[in-house]
Amino acid sequence: MKTNRIQELEKLIVKHKELYYSGKAEISDEKYDKLEDELKKLDPNNPVLQIVGSKLVESANKVPHQRKMLSLDKTYDEKDLLKWIGKEPVVSIFKLDGSSCSLIYENGYLVLAKTRGDGQVGENITRKALFIGDIPKSVPTTESFEVRGEIYCTEADFIHLSTAMRELKLEAPTSQRNIVAGLLGRKENIQLSHHLSFKAFDLISEEKFSFEHQKLEKLKALGFTTPEYEVHKTTSDVDKRINQARDFMGSGDYLIDGLVLVYDNLKLHEELGETSHHPRYKMAFKFQGDTKVTAINEIIWGVSRNGRLTPVAMVEPVELSNAVIGRVTLHNFGMVRNFELKAGDKIEIVRSGEVIPKFLGVVEKAEGNFSYPESCPSCQSELKIDDIWLYCPNDLCPAKIKEEILNYIQKAGIDDVSDKRLEEMILKGLVETIPDLYRLSVEDFLLLDKVKEKLASKMYGNIQKTKKQTLAQFISAIGIEGVSMAKSEKIISQGYNNLEKIRAITLEQMLNIEGFAEKSSHDFLNSLKKKDDLISELVDLGVSVEADEINTGEGPLQGYKFCITGELSTSRGEVEKVIKKNGGVMVSSVSKNTNYLVTNDQESSSSKFVKAKSLGIPIISEAALMKMLEG
Repeated sequence: MKTNRIQELEKLIVKHKELYYSGKAEISDEKYDKLEDELKKLDPNNPVLQIVGSKLVESANKVPHQRKMLSLDKTYDEKDLLKWIGKEPVVSIFKLDGSSCSLIYENGYLVLAKTRGDGQVGENITRKALFIGDIPKSVPTTESFEVRGEIYCTEADFIHLSTAMRELKLEAPTSQRNIVAGLLGRKENIQLSHHLSFKAFDLISEEKFSFEHQKLEKLKALGFTTPEYEVHKTTSDVDKRINQARDFMGSGDYLIDGLVLVYDNLKLHEELGETSHHPRYKMAFKFQGDTKVTAINEIIWGVSRNGRLTPVAMVEPVELSNAVIGRVTLHNFGMVRNFELKAGDKIEIVRSGEVIPKFLGVVEKAEGNFSYPESCPSCQSELKIDDIWLYCPNDLCPAKIKEEILNYIQKAGIDDVSDKRLEEMILKGLVETIPDLYRLSVEDFLLLDKVKEKLASKMYGNIQKTKKQTLAQFISAIGIEGVSMAKSEKIISQGYNNLEKIRAITLEQMLNIEGFAEKSSHDFLNSLKKKDDLISELVDLGVSVEADEINTGEGPLQGYKFCITGELSTSRGEVEKVIKKNGGVMVSSVSKNTNYLVTNDQESSSSKFVKAKSLGIPIISEAALMKMLEG
């Protein structure tokens, strides 16, 4: 006999499945997963658990799947994930937060598009798919095949879609998270689907493949956009990829909620098979997340190094994922304008994977009118609007210049020069550009408030140490647009591993690198060209950019994550190079997943040092690190 709790869980799961696939989700993915997990423990064979998608939303246009579209088994625990991987090579892709879709091609043309539905029967969305730019309408082959992937909405397109729906006098979407399912379920205004995007992650055809990554390569050859993917032969590579996903959750232009990992060897797929619910050869790794409702006290606008104004909400402090949150990123001007955000609004915020808290949607609007700054808070220049961005057009804006220099200080690893210290150096005319850092003398530092001989010598020495940098570090430090440290390393891994090769790289060569589309390639090359004089000036001042070695992910440090802070005997770039060469993974901040903090400081007020101590993470010296290399 069913217990009351089992009956209660059945009703809740059915209710929230239906709401989710109608685009009206009321609870987070994590809360929903907990309901399913509880029911699995109480009644593992309960038929409600077999509902993969929604067979609850009525439609007159149902289409069966030739092969079931199953959901994925999942874990939130990194140790469980690594245990599942074992010693097998795996392919990883970002887990997009959208709606799964199946595309059928015959004789070179798209003939059918359908949603996942309940996994056995989906809804025909072919007319809507024709509006989605990333879905090829024709392909360079006459063979019949099926493509599976995810329909999603970028941050910019969500804002454009909201505007378009208001113009049509339709109710604007309240959240980027549930807009895809809501839009695919509409029966009118199907042209709105052109605000959606698609990435392909699976190919079902008669062609024989040996490895999963070969299918992704074939998809790209057929004209599909795929998620960025990597083949991992060691678990230390997977650690690094998890950090990349965590960073993307905080700064990416579309929503992801983790990673999908697939065994690369397709023979294993056949051997392991599938359950009625999920394939045994795939695993989703999701980040623990938490959402809360809080009120905006004030919106402040900061000027970034590219001149864009970034809105941040100062909110009523709330505890979220074991941290007290008082600041929340509002993404960009377009997001603030779209929701007409202002002081007093009650908003829902989320924090997942220990990343920056993000705005999700408005819960309750306050009285009053929405407004935004018309002049730059730094130089008072008239601000311009470019699509979803509000920006300062003044190239000499003090805030832009300061942020450029601060980015270099942080990425190059110059210690003891804080945000406030840099501000003082600029006000006293000691620094106007990045190269000016290398023109400073010990005497210049003595002009700063509360700086004596010892600290002045230390600050000077810290800057001189950064005259030797790795290529990935240097690219990140000078602020090449659209290229994170991870993307820099992708370019380097393709053989462009010194400054001369990077400066000579062509668009055609960029397009052959995994993860670089035409736009991101153009952004990289244009930004690189703008930085040409800066690069030459830094090299003339003695900055040496060393060729990066390709990291195999193997060595005595394999499986360990390292963070660096404070005093070192050599440059930070050198220490990072040693760690990577020996299989270790570098992380930019301390978290519970960090294995070691490396510093020669015995005691420090640095935020990394303080956090490592509070979390009980081992703090080791350079000498101890070198000892680890001996095994």
